[in-house]
This record gives sequence, structure tokens and C-alpha cells, in this order.
Amino acid sequence: MWTEFLILVSVALYLFYRWATAYKDFFRDRGLPYCKPVPMVGNFWEMILRRKSMFDIVIDLYNKSDSKVYGVFDQRQPLLLIRDPELVKQIAIKDFDHFVNHRSLFDETDTKDLFGASLFMMKDNRWKDMRSTLSPAFTGSKMRSMFQLMNEVAQHTLAHVKKQPAVFTPEGLELQVKDFITRFTNDIIASTAFGLQVNSYDNMDNEFYRMGKKVTQFSFKQNIKFMLFANFKKIMKILDIKLFDKASTEYFMRLVLDAMKYRQQHNVHRPDMIHMLMESRGMFKDQEHLKTTNREWSDVDIVGQCFLFFFAGFETSAALTCLTTHELMENPDVQEKLLEEIQDVEQQLEGKTLTYDAIMGMRYLDMVVQECLRKWPGAIATDRVCTKDITYNLDDGTKLDIKKGECVWIPIVGFHRDPKYYENPMKFDPERFSEENKDRIPPFAYMPFGVGPRNCIGSRFALLETKVMIYYLLREFKFTPAKQSCIPLKLNPASFQLAPKDGFWVNFISRVPAS
Repeated sequence: MWTEFLILVSVALYLFYRWATAYKDFFRDRGLPYCKPVPMVGNFWEMILRRKSMFDIVIDLYNKSDSKVYGVFDQRQPLLLIRDPELVKQIAIKDFDHFVNHRSLFDETDTKDLFGASLFMMKDNRWKDMRSTLSPAFTGSKMRSMFQLMNEVAQHTLAHVKKQPAVFTPEGLELQVKDFITRFTNDIIASTAFGLQVNSYDNMDNEFYRMGKKVTQFSFKQNIKFMLFANFKKIMKILDIKLFDKASTEYFMRLVLDAMKYRQQHNVHRPDMIHMLMESRGMFKDQEHLKTTNREWSDVDIVGQCFLFFFAGFETSAALTCLTTHELMENPDVQEKLLEEIQDVEQQLEGKTLTYDAIMGMRYLDMVVQECLRKWPGAIATDRVCTKDITYNLDDGTKLDIKKGECVWIPIVGFHRDPKYYENPMKFDPERFSEENKDRIPPFAYMPFGVGPRNCIGSRFALLETKVMIYYLLREFKFTPAKQSCIPLKLNPASFQLAPKDGFWVNFISRVPAS
């Protein structure tokens, strides 16, 4: 009996090893340089073990080779890491019809998965139709109307900070800025996507904010879930295991569908994402002719878009504002120059409220945010799956065959930190994006919101809310290092998010004495 058992175990282990290493010769057979993988975990084992952040791993992989294409492994899957801006342009723009889709992390037949039903994961014509449906929500005119809301939420944020007496002392107030910045982005998303009026400073433990933290703060357990979804989609479906817990997804389903039902019954019109999605279904009797597509979207399709907007906006937009605040704290010369621009705008406003046109005209503020996105892009990397075989003859003599189903990987942070494109890339230097200098940057060496038709649909939104918050905070407070500030900033290897291990600590000193 023991003999049969040992034979069975040996055969099982052998078959598992063959499965785990099935693609180990993928790049060698094609004559491409590659990074030797660890079985099952590929080249990202340090992230799984929480030894290094994904951000730093991508930079390391990018720097391992000078070739235009380098082979890496995401667990078992081979990825063609693209290191040439012109090849990025060819793949993401000129040959977009060959590279329409992202990789699938989830079972496409699962009709209950909100993230799997989102715009980011949609494919082919479904993606195209949904993109067309949502695009009007992010036009310049819509940003102008959303700006008023951002202004109001920014005032709540300022009032919250000013309630802390220490901020008016010469020593200032040391704050972990991530908490109150995520409340800022939370309240904006609540209104612009879900039609909710939430004040997360007065009601610190409101349900919407709690759910936001729950779905965006990834634990070690969820890191493991991601790995399992990537390798065992069908098994995860059979076992009915979800990336996000049932209570969270049911909360968002109920929130959106109840809002749609109420608006339809009472003919409520509100310029937000839910309204756009209702129009796409032709749900308003007086607007049936405005139905934006003939496709019938399911409830999960509809809620999935709001969930994605929440998932991306809650964390990514907050991280951009936190990182910008940190860089201004660490670079007082940049902070002082931006303050001068803010004071000039204040003079031009003559005591009136900040306007959309005023903030959009702030050139140096735009340069500061662009440089923060250059140094700390929220989209660390992006991918595309080949839908039709294609061959590239590269100018270094390499022939690159990409077959249907294979995946290319664009390491955004690698380009952004490459001294070939940015002199002294670790230096925070907004002058890179001045009118005199910005044309020196190769177009496809800067892509903080992705690239091509599948770039981030909410980029204008993220930029605007960051600029509004930075404007008001810097107008009122001087940013100086706190005792726990991480200088220079080093990312927490145990987190998916761009954040230092002990948080974003900044010392706020009021520019105006307490009245």
C-alpha cells in the first residue's frame, strides 16, 4: 500500500512540476533575453513574500536588460516586457486592433463578479460600447460642473484640519495625511458616481467610507487570492471564492440599483455616473431617444462600472494627492514656487471663490502634478493581449513574433525612471514639464494613465481633484517634515498601494494665526 501511495504522490508531484514549468523555455526558444523564473511564482516572488513592492520589482526587471523586449514571468505566464517607446506606440496605437484587451484575471463566465464586469476587464466590442457610454461623464464640461462639488468637499477637509488646535502653533500639527485625503476622495466619489451626500469628517465611521477601505486595502490573504485567481479560475469559481467579500459587493449592488429605481420612479436627473448608465439603458421615459447603445447591460455590468470608479478613485487619486504633498514637503523650493502661483491666483480672484478656469490655468501646479505622476505613476505597468498574430522587425535586428493569446507588458514606471529619458530621474523636478522642456520627453516615455484607446478614462477627474486639494492645503499651510516622515520616500513592500511603511506623515503649520 505504501508503495502505491509513494508512486501516486511522485506522479502527482511530477505532473504538478511539469504544469508549473510548462512555459519555462518560452523565451529561450525564441532567442529573447529573459529573467529566470521561480516555479509557480515567476519573477514576482518577492512581492508575494512582502519583501519588495511591485513598484520596485518592475523597475528592477526593466533595468535588467538593454534590449527592446525582455522576457519576464508573472507566476506561470510569460510576458513580453516592452522597453522601447516606439514599439509601445506601434502596439498600443498603430496596431491597436491586434492588442485590444487586457489579461483576464477572473472567470469571464462569472456573471456576478463586479470587478470582472468593469470597463477595465471588458473585451472587444463590449469594452468599446461601454467606453462610449461612459466617456461623456468625463468631458471638460462635466469636469467643470464636478469642480463645484470638489470645492465644497475641499472646504470640509480644510475645516477638519483647522479644528486641530496644534496646527496654529509654531511647531505645527503632525498628520498622517492619507486618512483625511481618502475621506476627501471618498466624499467626491460618493456624490459624482453614486449620488450620495457624505461628509466623512463629521461622520468618521460612515458605511460608504468603511466599505471603501475594506475593498481597497489588500491584505496578504487577498494577495494569495490574486495568485489563485490567475492560475485556478475554474476551481475558484467551483469553490465560489470571490476576491471581494459578499457583504461588500452586495452593498454596492444595493446602493446603485436602489438609486436607479428611485430616480426612474421620480424622474430625478443628476449629472453623475449613475445617470449616464441609466441613459444607456433608456430608463428615462423622456430620454428614450438618447439611449447610447443597443446593447443590453445587466445589473452587474451597470454596478461594475460604479464599483471600478470607486475602487480606482478611492485609492489611486488619494495616493496621488498624498505623494504630491510629500514631494512638496521634501522639496521646499518647489513648494515656495507653487505658493507664489497660488498667491497670484488669489490676488486675481479678489476674494472670490476659486474657479475651474483659474485652477486649469495654473501652469506650475500642472507641472508639479505631472512630475509627481512621472516619479510615482499610479499605473505601475499595463498589459495587452494579442488577438491576432503579428511580427515586428525591430531596428536592432531582432525579429519579434507575437502570437494570438500572448501578452505584452508595458512597464510604465520603468520608462518614467529611465535616465535615458529623464536626467537624474530620482530628483523631483517640475521644470521637466515646462513649455521649454516638455517637448524633449519622448511621447511614449511618459504615460501615467496608460496609453492608447485603453488609457484611464478618469484621468481628468483624478488630476482635477488632486489640484483642488493641493491648492487649498498649500494656500493655508506650510508643509514641513514630521518626526515620522519617510525621507527619502521608500515604499512599503507589504502593500499594493504606493505608500511608505509608516504612512504619509507631514507637519502642517498654519500660514495664518488662529483668530
